[in-house]
Amino acid sequence: MAKEPEDKTQSDDNSANVIDMFTRKPLDEANLHQILRIAPELDGMEMLYSNDANPGKLFSMKILCWALMKDGTVDALIPWLNKVVPARELNDPLNGHWEGYFDKIHDHAFFDVPEHKVAELENAASYYPPIESDEAVIIQEIPDTIGTHAILTEDQFKTIVLVHVTSWRLFSDGRVLAMVADDKKVDNTPVLPGDECLFAAQDHEDFHYFFHYVIANKIKHGDPEALAAFTHLVEG
Repeated sequence: MAKEPEDKTQSDDNSANVIDMFTRKPLDEANLHQILRIAPELDGMEMLYSNDANPGKLFSMKILCWALMKDGTVDALIPWLNKVVPARELNDPLNGHWEGYFDKIHDHAFFDVPEHKVAELENAASYYPPIESDEAVIIQEIPDTIGTHAILTEDQFKTIVLVHVTSWRLFSDGRVLAMVADDKKVDNTPVLPGDECLFAAQDHEDFHYFFHYVIANKIKHGDPEALAAFTHLVEG
């Protein structure tokens, strides 16, 4: 007997069935991964990743924070090259593929977001209603706890300036921007999140990359391997 044709009255696009967890209305595909809330990672958890240049090896990188997306999913955020990316979306053939998460305290590798972080974000999102505004406003600002540095250069990397990231601001449009201090405007030290001297690194015309503090310090001290890796990144 011939098989009856499948009912195609419903769209095969799963995104059409994704509902905004607050408004309960269908989400546009472009807004599925808009970030609503962030929660800093304070227990030293890391992202595990691999790259094509070192087959069979795993590398780790400290997680900046966890983020709740508009479609209800949660993932870790990582400062990567010139932007902040969800860990599971990392898919750079040369520089990295997401492989999981790692908890140093329990010496445990895992693939699912920790339940306590999901609960923290969902409870916070329920407690703080979304802000309705035509302009992007600051939703949260968290301190940088992983030693992120931004590289600024105005002469095609002939000279570079490494600037420590003080904090990260989440805006109502889902952007997460790295805040760095303008030395000419510093009135009080230490510079804390929310200080008027802070500006967004990604908005600066000379901004190019983010670096973990270990690599940033090696570059500062002229480490040959770090400089070679940096040169390769710039030339690439």
